[in-house]
Amino acid sequence: MSTQQNTPSPSPSAGAEKPGRIAALAAVNALEGAALVLGGIYMLAVGLLGRPDSIQQAEMGGLTLVALGLIPLFAARGLLLRRSWSRGPALITQLMALPVAWTLLRSQGALIPAGIVLAVVAVTGLVLVLNPATTQALGIRGSRTTPDA
Repeated sequence: MSTQQNTPSPSPSAGAEKPGRIAALAAVNALEGAALVLGGIYMLAVGLLGRPDSIQQAEMGGLTLVALGLIPLFAARGLLLRRSWSRGPALITQLMALPVAWTLLRSQGALIPAGIVLAVVAVTGLVLVLNPATTQALGIRGSRTTPDA
């Protein structure tokens, strides 16, 4: 009598150790998400307690930033759990950060260093998310080609 155990095949989130690039990409997304959420909370506070030019505009901007900040935060959690769906939001977050960085770089004063930091973070995130090892670690298969008939 043999005692075979029916063990399911390991998913990307089970068993194997997470590569460092997954943790780094999750950290980049969490940092960007936290910055957006904090900026949104600040705008909401200014809209409620301060003297903004337009209360409605400050409140809507704050709510928008909070909502946008949740996307990279969810992506960071998905990356840490090695969920394949998390790669899309992580990629979109980095792509959305590039025009913002460009706008900051073209401004004046203290916004230029902020643009440099954002550009470095976004490019780092892009390199990490597009790395083939990241794709493999998330359990995403490459494109299949069919032979010509």
